[in-house]
Amino acid sequence: MYVVRPVDRADIGALEAMAAISMPGVHTLPRTREGVHAAVERSIASFAAQVDIPSEESYLFVLEDLRSREVLGTAIIHASAGSNGTYFAFRNDVIQQVSRDLNISHSVHALTLCSELTAYSQLSGFFVRHRDSAGAEAALLSRARLLYAMLAPHRFGDRFFVPLAGRLDPDGQSPFWNALGRKFFKMDFLEAERLIEGARNRTLIVELMPHYPVYVPLLPGDAQAALGQIHPGGQMAFDLLAQEGFEADEYIDIFDGGPILQAHKNALRSFCASHRVRVGAAPDAAPDVAPVDYAVATIDNGFRAVIVRSAPLEHASSIALPRDVQQALGVAPGDEVACVRIQGEPACS
Repeated sequence: MYVVRPVDRADIGALEAMAAISMPGVHTLPRTREGVHAAVERSIASFAAQVDIPSEESYLFVLEDLRSREVLGTAIIHASAGSNGTYFAFRNDVIQQVSRDLNISHSVHALTLCSELTAYSQLSGFFVRHRDSAGAEAALLSRARLLYAMLAPHRFGDRFFVPLAGRLDPDGQSPFWNALGRKFFKMDFLEAERLIEGARNRTLIVELMPHYPVYVPLLPGDAQAALGQIHPGGQMAFDLLAQEGFEADEYIDIFDGGPILQAHKNALRSFCASHRVRVGAAPDAAPDVAPVDYAVATIDNGFRAVIVRSAPLEHASSIALPRDVQQALGVAPGDEVACVRIQGEPACS
């Protein structure tokens, strides 16, 4: 059985070992010992804080195999992007150019540095070991942090976004970075990422990045081709986020040109398609209706989320949880839990 729960100090060793693993397609996880310790302490303080409005809180979750007690993955949700500064991204713009003398009017694709995503809630740091063989536990990890946001809406904004790592070449270099960022930072892509630890809110970004529109047609062909393209290692994360309700919009990452997905909370399945039921008897089900997998999360007494197979719960008032699941969640008969389908939930209106 897998459980997603808030990180604890006892997980630091496992997270340090995870940080040493090659993580293609992930640029938003701490990689140093100091960074791991800081992220854990910040998360513990965030969960403990009494929050009125979203601010500097950052919530780190881990995926644990309860049988082996091994930490297999991690994911983060930030209450407010850029809370330690301004969150920078490139906005895809279309600039109209007009020459009355030549009687010419046309549109030019341009990138403009902007800070419009600042204060949105941000998902980041999604990583699962053995992702090639990962199943529903990966979906549980991705969705659990949004279930937490649904259960504690005062801790988060109404809009969420997710930056996904962009396409790299076989040498681990970014064609987009080499065409643009490298000219201003004077360092290669991996060195720049290590310098800012995946952040996009450092003052040095606005100090070095161009403040004027960058005309996309003037970029080399490989840089243009990389715009909005996902690193293959991020495909699973993209698929899970798309099932949740996120969509690629008008923003891209300022370093590697990867897509930035957005959604209003009312478009996310964890908000609009979740159900609250009580632990009790199993719901009645027609004999020809197949059971489905649900992410089931605690509402009180600390957050936990597990996978439970059940008859459809759309019109149920209770869910039957085996004793080991009740123990993993810390619930008893009569307690209320939140449930949302792992896959196959109808789209939100």
